Amino acid sequence: RFFVFFLGVCADEFSVLRSPQSVVFRDGSWPIPGERIPDVAALTMGFSVEEDLPWPGLAVGDLFHRPRATVLVTVKGVDKLALPAKGISYPIENAVPFSLDSVANAIHTLFSEETPVVLQLAPSEERVYMVGKANSVFEDLSVTLRQLRNRLFQDNSILGSLPLNSLSRNSEADLLLLSELQVLHDIASLLSRHKHLAKDRSPDLYSLELAGLEEIGKRYGEDSQQFKDASQILVDSLQKFADEMFNLYGGNAVVEVVAVKAFNSPLTRKSRSILQSSQSETETPYNLAYPYNYDYSVIFNIILWMMIGLALAVIVISYNLWNMDPGYDSIIYRMTNQKIRMD
Repeated sequence: RFFVFFLGVCADEFSVLRSPQSVVFRDGSWPIPGERIPDVAALTMGFSVEEDLPWPGLAVGDLFHRPRATVLVTVKGVDKLALPAKGISYPIENAVPFSLDSVANAIHTLFSEETPVVLQLAPSEERVYMVGKANSVFEDLSVTLRQLRNRLFQDNSILGSLPLNSLSRNSEADLLLLSELQVLHDIASLLSRHKHLAKDRSPDLYSLELAGLEEIGKRYGEDSQQFKDASQILVDSLQKFADEMFNLYGGNAVVEVVAVKAFNSPLTRKSRSILQSSQSETETPYNLAYPYNYDYSVIFNIILWMMIGLALAVIVISYNLWNMDPGYDSIIYRMTNQKIRMD
């Protein structure tokens, strides 16, 4: 069920396409602040946030079963997508630029030994950020505009299966949208070849930003047939991508879509090469806590109960020594008394 929030004009939307039973999104029209979207992603994965989130759309859920992946796709150039009714949507209040860098840092810090998959990608800006096993899994992923163009015209591209309708293969704006949809297809395809990564204990993060629809709107106008066809193709591809990612993670993944007409201000970020090794991330300037793994709780319990046992042993021994009768209980005094009597 979808809701539209009016503040003079239609608001942007935050939609949840797929989510496991352990993550509960309440059905309602509560607006979510645009700057708190990363906090929603962090809370759904079981991480803490600096400030409490007084947003009733997200319930507590199952604290002992957190999703193994979060997929967030940001679509620029449209404030609402005609997504299937099986999802749930919330209006966005104050759509400001955001990033999931804080969530990526939390994953990399807490699960550094597990090398989780962290992928953040904006094809239109050739902006790529990969950490952990993503460097090896997605090293063949096309990320530059030239690579995307070449990928589209290969034999196994999506051009052979998508109904282009009014879209053209000779238009730069159309090719950008199709290239972004090719990236979605390739991510799911590459991950399907490494299904074991979706079954490990470390959570994965995917953050994708699509600007092809925005470029089509600027090129042809939002009332054009090209924009309508592009919107429908994008919706179908997003739903297919959500279903594939949800199934690859065994139904334990959250897939979200943010539709934003235009951000209020630009977002300045650092880019990272797909070939950069994750070892460069070992030193961070953020004064983060030391990393730990799942053995932490085991070691803590061993040390805790060992100290409690030693403390109880000292108390029992001390009590018995204090109440001991030297003439009866102590073998030292008894041997001494016998020797004195013999003398």
